Amino acid sequence: MNKTVIHTDLAPAAIGPYSQAIKANGMLYVSGQIPLDPKTGNINGKDIGTQTTQVLNNLKAILKEAGVDMSAVVKTTVYLQDIKDFAAMNAIYGTFFTGECPARCAVQVGALPKGALVEIDAIAVL
Repeated sequence: MNKTVIHTDLAPAAIGPYSQAIKANGMLYVSGQIPLDPKTGNINGKDIGTQTTQVLNNLKAILKEAGVDMSAVVKTTVYLQDIKDFAAMNAIYGTFFTGECPARCAVQVGALPKGALVEIDAIAVL
């Protein structure tokens, strides 16, 4: 198997023993992104809209480093601290994914790292 680690300084560094993304067999697997500002390492924003924007900008930076854009994404999973934030998250999400949108799952979780309100991971085709 041909496996390559993807890393960019334009997205937050991994905060544990994992990679930002892995290229393998024509696919890109992007680790869950939380709304960390890559420059400060702190959560950006206190509301779901600001946090979702930061998460998706982080995801976009990782995709760019791998040589693709948001249109290459085929599947995402959205983790929300509170499912009541779904509509607000979805409004922002819809500005990043247009046309043929990826398949998606959205779930409420008990807690997210660093107290984030949202985390999103992705799978893309290279």
